[in-house]
Amino acid sequence: VQFVESGGGLVQPGGSLRLSCVASGFTFSSYRMSWYRQAPGKERELVAAITSVGGVTNSADSVKGRFTISRDNAKNTVYLRMNSLKPEDTAVYYCNARYGWYDYWGQGIQVTVSS
Repeated sequence: VQFVESGGGLVQPGGSLRLSCVASGFTFSSYRMSWYRQAPGKERELVAAITSVGGVTNSADSVKGRFTISRDNAKNTVYLRMNSLKPEDTAVYYCNARYGWYDYWGQGIQVTVSS
């Protein structure tokens, strides 16, 4: 199982980023995909999740209206579009794949929101 996460970096408040996570080594189209994040000194939290067929199951209240999760099963890729970024969105963002007891994690990608 392998994940390649990209799209992170430094952005000013109010800016936008799109994270991508390309997966391989499992049947991507069967898995629920999620993005989590972990800020320094805080617990990892769910940002947004999407079912295998593209239904968005939930997202954190703090990102509703600003972040959008989507997936392309033909490309084995899940995305997180992040708009109106705030300094409190600064964290390491992780891609997650889950199916039954199968639970896989990406290595994480840094997003820093700062002026």
